Amino acid sequence: MIQLKKKRLTVGISGASGSVLALGLLKALKALPDWETHLVISKAGVRTLEHETHVTESRLADLADLVYDREDIGANIASGTFVTEGMAIVPCSMKTVAGICTGYSDNLLLRAADVTLKERRKLVVVARETPLSPIHLRNMLSLAEMGVVVMPPMLTYYNHPQSVSDMTNHIVGKILHEFGVEGKDFKRWGNMDCVTPIRALS
Repeated sequence: MIQLKKKRLTVGISGASGSVLALGLLKALKALPDWETHLVISKAGVRTLEHETHVTESRLADLADLVYDREDIGANIASGTFVTEGMAIVPCSMKTVAGICTGYSDNLLLRAADVTLKERRKLVVVARETPLSPIHLRNMLSLAEMGVVVMPPMLTYYNHPQSVSDMTNHIVGKILHEFGVEGKDFKRWGNMDCVTPIRALS
């Protein structure tokens, strides 16, 4: 068994809405000294990121340990011999879901996901689309049957969120949980005594 100084996580960002979730995940991991992030972002992911958050690709790079060219199929994360704890694609577009499902690895993000699958490592896809077509549902079912964790960023109300940041932190916490990390400010069911209830409708 290879012993690494740091645990490595590949993070992919595709062109679906929800770039703030990727920012939250990268910020959370950057605060953990024993984790190392390897980032790849699709062309559509860059456009969505800048539209939703006004964060540029170069500024995003500051949050990751290593950033890869999306067209570099020879990068470290394109090989199964490069050891990682797995991969999280946040957010994951339906195009990316389809590419993973069919093994169509025409860029580094898809190739890294393909490698994660073939090496039997954990793959989390934060699939973002609504409503869902039969094609989307069939593709996500296929991924789930392959062992992929399909995690649409659903709103949660039992933790009484008071802001968008609260809702973002909850999804980030659920992603981190899949890799054995307890997220900061992540409120689990059964530990709700200290939160403020959402105001009831009159």
